[in-house]
Amino acid sequence: MQSNPCFVSAFGDSGGRSLVSQTPTSPTPLTPTPTFPKLFIKQNLNSTKRKLKPSTKAAAKQAKIDPSPSSEGPTMTYTVNCSILLTELPLLERPAAAKAAGFDAVEFWWPFATSVPTDKETTEFETAIKNAGVQLTGLNFNAGNMPGGDRGLVSWKGRCSEFKDNIDVVAGIGERLGCKAFNALYGNRQDEFTPEEQDELAAKNLAAAAEGIARIGGTVLLEPVSGAPKYPLLTAEDALKVIARVKAESGAQNIKLLADFYHLAVNGDDVESVIENHAKDFGHIQIADNPGRGAPGTGTLPLGEWIARSRELGYDGYIGLEYKEPQESAFSWAIRQRANAN
Repeated sequence: MQSNPCFVSAFGDSGGRSLVSQTPTSPTPLTPTPTFPKLFIKQNLNSTKRKLKPSTKAAAKQAKIDPSPSSEGPTMTYTVNCSILLTELPLLERPAAAKAAGFDAVEFWWPFATSVPTDKETTEFETAIKNAGVQLTGLNFNAGNMPGGDRGLVSWKGRCSEFKDNIDVVAGIGERLGCKAFNALYGNRQDEFTPEEQDELAAKNLAAAAEGIARIGGTVLLEPVSGAPKYPLLTAEDALKVIARVKAESGAQNIKLLADFYHLAVNGDDVESVIENHAKDFGHIQIADNPGRGAPGTGTLPLGEWIARSRELGYDGYIGLEYKEPQESAFSWAIRQRANAN
């Protein structure tokens, strides 16, 4: 599931330190929200002059009247990224804060300082998730020193063993917590190696990750990101080419695109076209508004339209809330929309 000022503050209490928190305090209660606030799509549709196709309008209407997970899987279900939201709290307290805010699912970037944390660290992390009563829906592989500008180990020659050692740890956490989606950030270009050398290594590492995650029925995600000058995957097409190579060379099928609508839009990708042509390739969707990487409704992106169309074309997974907002107003947009609906 990532040095860009948009990311730095989100790592306030990890960046090279153990995640063992201070004595936990009760999270600040937040007004509960529905899993998919009823007017989210309506508000975003009204904020853009684009006209939806009739079928997309029907999907948006259905989203408003059916906000709950279906019996067959998550439908219009939000998952709170606790690495970028609720950062005023110690990391291990954030799952409980997300639950107090009315959410039943969370996701994290790699929450440890090393690829192989201690048993104590992993146990404390897993216990925080379980005690909060939330589902872990997504976890990043170790991506290096993110606040320092690192964006993954997948193509980083010289750190191959770290990445491969991380695979079993990630799979173990996923198996114990029932998590099935794992984001492998590709890594920055390195001046001392050619792009071809790095891409060859990346294909092998992604194949190894896919094999390791397959044993728990999981999926490896590959994400284009913005704000990282040396990160080579900027568009959906960039990531899909890598995915196609991994599949062709290794036979792995459990690797998919992480479509972060904010990153794609900021990088100038045609998000509507990506959805129309590749919704079937989405392993996960994340959202934030632009400009500012803020909460939905703070910018100009037609997030509701994009989500509705993705649903219409078959995406039935979680929607990751990966935006920056202070704790006291983190979910105000959802609360307002619910109030307007009543």
